[in-house]
Amino acid sequence: MTPDTESLPVAVIGAGAAGLMAALCAARAGSEVILLESTADGGRKILISGGGRCNVLPSVAQPERYVTDSSPNTLRNILHSWPLEEQRAFFEQELSLPLVLEEESGKLFPASQKARDVRDGLVSAVRAAGAKIWFGAQVTDVSPAPDHGPESPRWTIDIAGALPLQARAVIVATGGLSVPATGSDGRGLQIVEALGHTLNPTYPALTPLTADPHPHADLAGISKPVTIFAPGTKPPFLTTGGFLITHRGWSGPSVLDASHLAIRGRPAGTRQELLVAWTDTSPDDWHEILQSPQGTVRSSITEHLPRRLVDGLLAEIDVDGATPLSQLRKEHRRAVVQVLTEYRLPWTGDEGYKKAEVTGGGVALSEIDSRTMESRRASGLFLCGEILDAFGPIGGHNFLWAWATGRAAGRGV
Repeated sequence: MTPDTESLPVAVIGAGAAGLMAALCAARAGSEVILLESTADGGRKILISGGGRCNVLPSVAQPERYVTDSSPNTLRNILHSWPLEEQRAFFEQELSLPLVLEEESGKLFPASQKARDVRDGLVSAVRAAGAKIWFGAQVTDVSPAPDHGPESPRWTIDIAGALPLQARAVIVATGGLSVPATGSDGRGLQIVEALGHTLNPTYPALTPLTADPHPHADLAGISKPVTIFAPGTKPPFLTTGGFLITHRGWSGPSVLDASHLAIRGRPAGTRQELLVAWTDTSPDDWHEILQSPQGTVRSSITEHLPRRLVDGLLAEIDVDGATPLSQLRKEHRRAVVQVLTEYRLPWTGDEGYKKAEVTGGGVALSEIDSRTMESRRASGLFLCGEILDAFGPIGGHNFLWAWATGRAAGRGV
């Protein structure tokens, strides 16, 4: 690297979770860092996560539940580069942000229950490390500077309404397409694609599903834990968590975790069937319950499910809830058991990127060095966070990915 290139700063584009971590680690390693952020304050996905509380991390890492069209082994290696225990220690010891476990969800939140403390703590640490943050800086293009070969790379970052910035290296942490109101407008994906990277098809992930017509619109607001599974998937897909009936369709952690299966199936002309088990009662146990000599169909089920939901499910299969169990016909009993344990979720669409928590797809993991996050297509260019082809389930797993890839990029640069 030539002397004039050595004197240039490292530019980090995007002050979200991955970008803040990358800027912090690069600055702590001795680089001059300029962090460019299009919004006025940065970290807006941090602020809205966890209902404004920010589920910083999961309590248990689950690399096997991440989704990618790239190599799962590469994904696991990246996650293992900064283990969960070390990440938790970073927040608690280095940022002085104690984390507490929410038992029912397995999520780790700041003890203050304030997402702003997480965002502000990271911003303060970045500045304390000596990095400069330029808020309101909209990057329009990134290109290799002319007359600099691969052994002495140099980059030009074009900024709307400002002079171009020269940098010795660039870390792209611009996010994907989800929740565009936070600043994720997809420009970063366009920039890296123009630089020769392969983008695996993008799609909204962890987003609510819709139904038109909605069979249970009058049940909006009902929420309960369920299990959702998808027959025929490899590996077998199953998730357990909250399920919420909305005015437009279905939401809640279990639906969000399963949404990518539905969304990805449509372009290929197929329909991925999602099945819901409304309780943890087995089909055999339901058969036994429904053969009791006393009670009605409705009364036997409402011990396990809200009555309004029970009536809605029974109406779909034309079974009268007032039917005494002693008079329930065998074929009707089978239909009741099936609707309780293998309910075919009648989704017809999704809420898209507007409500998606993350973006599926993105830059193929084969095109980065998994140890440093440096692009294999362009020397001196590093990629981290949501722009990469990987996402995890609901519950802090995507922050785990952001922190790990941001740290690797910051140290790698």
